[in-house]
Amino acid sequence: MNIKKGDTVLVISGKDKGKKGAVRKVLRDEGRVVVEGVNIRKRHRRPVKTGEKGQVVDITLPVAVSNIMLVCPKCGKATRTQKKAQGEIKIRACKKCQSQI
Repeated sequence: MNIKKGDTVLVISGKDKGKKGAVRKVLRDEGRVVVEGVNIRKRHRRPVKTGEKGQVVDITLPVAVSNIMLVCPKCGKATRTQKKAQGEIKIRACKKCQSQI
């Protein structure tokens, strides 16, 4: 998986197609990521204490990695990544502008 926490991604399929957001959390075992502002659902919460009212809370659910694409910070386009070796360190690079991500 070439997506890391903090990356900007573009949703390429589903009901949120075309939205951009930052990755909050990566769930590697499930092949999913939580993206800020994407796949938001309403959750009804019960009151915790007596006398309180219940509330409706918006929560962000994970999205499949296959439905998102990394956005290059330099050229600003959605792109695939390639691995480049800089000495002994491997880095991610944009396929379109060849810059380091």
